[in-house]
Parts: sequence; structure tokens; C-alpha cells
Amino acid sequence: STSSLLPTEPVQTPTLEPPFRRVDITLDCSYVGGDVRGLQRALGSSASEHPATLVLRGVSVRDDGNLDDVTEYKASLEDPDSSPIVFEASAPLVSIPHAESLLHADCDGEEVKCEISPYSSQWAGEEPCRTSWFMATLHLSGGISIALVLRGPHCGSLLEEHDGTLHPKLRIPMSKDGTLLTTVEFQSSSRNTSLRTHLGSSVTLDCRFALAPNSSLSSLEWRRQHRGSGRSIFHYQVGSTGPSAQPKVHVDVEELLQSGDASLSLQGVSVGDEGTYVCLVSTLLHQAQHNIQLHVVEPPRVRVIPAVVSFERDATTTLTCNIAGYYPLDVSVSWTQKTPEDDVEIPLSNARFSSHRETQDGTYSITSYLSISSATAQAPVTYSCHVSHVALAEPISVSAHLMAPEQTESERLVGTLIATVIFIVVLFVVLRRRAGSSSK
Repeated sequence: STSSLLPTEPVQTPTLEPPFRRVDITLDCSYVGGDVRGLQRALGSSASEHPATLVLRGVSVRDDGNLDDVTEYKASLEDPDSSPIVFEASAPLVSIPHAESLLHADCDGEEVKCEISPYSSQWAGEEPCRTSWFMATLHLSGGISIALVLRGPHCGSLLEEHDGTLHPKLRIPMSKDGTLLTTVEFQSSSRNTSLRTHLGSSVTLDCRFALAPNSSLSSLEWRRQHRGSGRSIFHYQVGSTGPSAQPKVHVDVEELLQSGDASLSLQGVSVGDEGTYVCLVSTLLHQAQHNIQLHVVEPPRVRVIPAVVSFERDATTTLTCNIAGYYPLDVSVSWTQKTPEDDVEIPLSNARFSSHRETQDGTYSITSYLSISSATAQAPVTYSCHVSHVALAEPISVSAHLMAPEQTESERLVGTLIATVIFIVVLFVVLRRRAGSSSK
């Protein structure tokens, strides 16, 4: 009998994801606003600011082996009236976005700005108290922004309203450790607060959210604001037939409803698309927003005419540096010269400039002129036009080369005549010497 061996595919070892671990993330914050009962901020009175601490309890993060120094938060039994307001926020139903970035911010050299403010206060039936809601906004210096809607203690948890159970500053129920126990009911986030993109490119503005099961999405709106005016560019109301959107913008509604991805895609970016984009995620009770600044940049094209210069004596010529197709408007143009004897380029201050010109696509152009004279220019010399712009990683330098001036026609004739005379004299001397030697 015969048998054939079939080639077998190599067995791929699955890549093991690092295990997860629950940790407490403690952030220094500011509490901005009056007490919840007074709702000073909502009523337009001046808002006060108090030191605060936000403790995100039991947040699931990847255990990369560097969590040995992370310890569980222990509330200090200080006087709540003189110590920071401590918000303990548990998130059993809503995941905390970018948890690793928050946890390792200090090690990564990132600064976290945290602000907590009263969001709303709702009466609960006939009970003489309200359920308090707070908004915690977190901004990492690397660009990440996070909004957390925190639900305060339920009214039913307060048996009797007296000083022993109410926070002395906010006048709402506090724990035996003097902290405010809250839960995260709604979170939204964005990876970027500022983006740069080029003309004609496509860009995605990140915006995501997650809700507790007892809450549901009501609507999503994207707005663009620029130079004091704003307009809606995308709006979707849950239960409607479909979204209303401006040309070039797109949000995947299926992903929006399934995974909470509210990101906006913008195609074919133009100068007119620059501005602040606002992502507004709304439920029946709450709304969170993220602002993303979109900067449109385009590098300049630089050309110097002519590239090689050679002129007659007692003459003047002009070098032209054309800078075109750049955005935004601010651009820096300078000239230098350098001879073979110079160690460094020497700045020149006698350049002239045209006014800025705006083209149809919104980009700009400008022209710089440099006049050089044979009376002052010592050839060979290199003239360089240097252009700096925000869209450039480093300046662009384009050069023109000045060659030695050509001789005039009369100078060429005199030179030829002198050379001919010298040749005849030398020839005569040589022939005479030969004739003398042969006669001997």
C-alpha cells in the first residue's frame, strides 16, 4: 500500500493577553460650584472652588507586571470640614475609558486636570431630599478627555437628615469615613482635543461613550464652531428614520448603537472645515460633550528665480522667491548670502515683499525680491531664501548662485590682442635663438 504525507500548517501559538487587575485610581481635583442644595452655579451666582479627590474604585486595567506598587485607597479620618472633598466613584456597570493612561500618568510625564462640578439635582417623590448628580471632567496633557456623570447617594439611604450624616460642605449623605459614595452612570471620552490635518486628507474625530443598563442613548449631535458662528453638521435622534448630515461627514450609526462609537469621519478636508468640533451625546437625563479643535495646515512650495545668475559689470539683477500654497497665513521669509570664505551665512535685510495673496482653495502666496549689484556682489556667492511655516518640521531653503561677471566685448578684444602680441613675441624670441644656434 502507498501513503502520501500532506503538508501541515505550522501550529500558531496564541498570543496571551496580559491579565487584568482591579485597582483604585486616585486623582487630585477641584470641586467647582456651590453646595448642591444651593445650586449656586445653576442660578448664576459666583462659583466657589474647593480642593477635591476623585477615587475611581476597582477599575479594571491590564496587569503588565508593574502594578506591585499600586495600593488600595484608604480613606483618612480627617475632619471633612477642613479636608478635600473626597468622591468615591464605583463603576460596576460602566467601564472607565483610558484607565491605563490615568493610572500611569505620573510615570508617563502626563498632567491630569480634574474638575468636579454639580450637574443636576432631582427630587425623589415626596421625600425631603434630592438625588445629587455630578460631572467629573478629566483632561490629560497628551490630549485625552474624559467626562464621567456621577450619581450621588440615593435619598432612601438617608434615614434622618442631621449633621452626623451630611457632608458639611455639600450637605448630602456621606459615608462613615467622611467620603461621598457615587456611581458612574454615564461616561464619554475622546482621544484628541486637537488635531492637525492637510488639505484633501481624511480625518476621524474620536468620540465614544458608555451607559449604565438603566439608561439609554437619546441623541447624538456634532456641531462645528468657527469665528463666532456654529452649525449642526450631524444629528441622529434614536428612533428616527435616519441621521441628518452635511456632505463629507459620516457617523456609523450601527457602531454608534452597538458599541457607543460616536466618532465623526470627515472626507476631503478643506480650509473651510477648520474649527472646533463639538460631540454632544445625550440621554433623557444627561448630556456630555467633547470639544476637538481641527487645524488645517498646508506647507508652502518655494522656488527661486533665476537659479544661476551671471551679469555684466555695473549691472543690477533681482532674485525672486515665490512662496505659494501655504495655510495658515503666518509665514516667515528671510534671505542670506554666503561666499566660499564665509564660515556662516550672513543675513540680508534689503529684501522687498509683495502683499499676501489668497487663492481659490483658501491657501496663500507671497513673493520676496532681493536686488543684487555687481558693484557690491563679489562672485562666487550663494543667495538663499529661507521659509518657515507651522506646517514645516524645519525651514525650507532654496538657493541661487552668482557666478563671476562675464567680460565685455571690448575687454575680450583687448585681452585677445594682448595674448596674440605676447605669443608673437615669444615665438620671435624662440625662432631667433634657434637661428643663432644653427649659424654657429
